[in-house]
Amino acid sequence: MGHHHSHSHGISATATGTAKHRKRLVAVLGITLAVVLVQIVGAVVSGSLALLADAGHMLSDAAGVSIALLAAWIAARPASDQRTYGLQRAEVLAALANALVLIVISVVIFTEAIRRLGSAPEVHTDVMLFAAVLGAAANLVSLLILRGAQKDSLNVRGAYLEVLGDLLGSFAVIAAAVVMMITGYADADTIASIVIAFMILPRAWHLLRDVVDVLLEATPKGVDVQLIREHILAVEGVVSVHDIHIWTITSGVPVFSAHVVVEDGALGARGADRMLDKLVSCLGSHFDTEHCTFQLEPATHAEHEAHQHA
Repeated sequence: MGHHHSHSHGISATATGTAKHRKRLVAVLGITLAVVLVQIVGAVVSGSLALLADAGHMLSDAAGVSIALLAAWIAARPASDQRTYGLQRAEVLAALANALVLIVISVVIFTEAIRRLGSAPEVHTDVMLFAAVLGAAANLVSLLILRGAQKDSLNVRGAYLEVLGDLLGSFAVIAAAVVMMITGYADADTIASIVIAFMILPRAWHLLRDVVDVLLEATPKGVDVQLIREHILAVEGVVSVHDIHIWTITSGVPVFSAHVVVEDGALGARGADRMLDKLVSCLGSHFDTEHCTFQLEPATHAEHEAHQHA
C-alpha cells in the first residue's frame, strides 16, 4: 500500500524561483555588469593584470547570475507526464556551469600571471586603485543584497560566494596598488593576480561538490537517517522499515520515501490512515519536507519484498 503525502497540490517552487530571490539576482546582475565595464576600462588604461583578472571574475559572476535567472524561469515551468518533477534540476545544472566556469577562469588567470612574473609591465596605479575601490564598494552592496537568501538556493549561494570572492579579489588589487605606489614593486600586480586565482578555486570546488551531491542524490546535509529510522520504528504498530531513500530534487526541495512493515491488524478500515498520519507526524519532526512517500506493507507480506536499502 503506497501513499504520497504533501501539503500542496504539486511540487513547490524552487528556492531560486521565488520572486524575491529573482529580484535580488537581477539587482546584483546590474551592479556587477556596471563594475565589469569600469574595471575592464581601468585594466586597459592602467595595464593591471590583477584588475583585469578581477574584471574577468566579475564577468563570470554576471554570466553565472544570468544562468541562474534563466534556470529559475525554466525550473518554475509546470511538471508534465514526461517530466514529473518539471525542470527543477535546471537550477542545479546552472550551478554546475557556474562552478566549471570559475575553475577555468582561475586556471587562465594563474597561467597568465606566471608568464608575467618577473617581467611585469608598467602599471598606472592611480587608475588601478580607483577601479579596485569602486569594485569593492559594489561587491559589498551585492553581498548585502544576497546575504538573506544564500542559504535557500544553490544558485543564490553560488552567486553569493562569487561576489564574496570578488570582494576579496578587490581587496587584493587595492593592496597591490598601494604596495606599488609606496615601494614601486611591479610584481605586486602579478602576485595579486595569483592570489585571486587561488581564492576562486576553493569556493568553486565547494559549489561543485554540493552540485554533485544533488546529482548523485546523496542524503541532504544535516539529515540523520539512523535517527529517522529509529523514530519510525518507535511508532506504535510498526514492525520494521526498509528502502529508506532521502534525496534532493533541487535547492529547497528534499524528498523522502520508505517501505514500512506494520502489524497486520494495523491496516484495517481506518488503520492505514491513522498509521500514515503517525508516520508523517514523526517524519515532520525530524526532516523538513512536504514530499514524502510511505509504502505500507503487512508483516505477512514483508518476506516478498526485495530490499534495496536497509
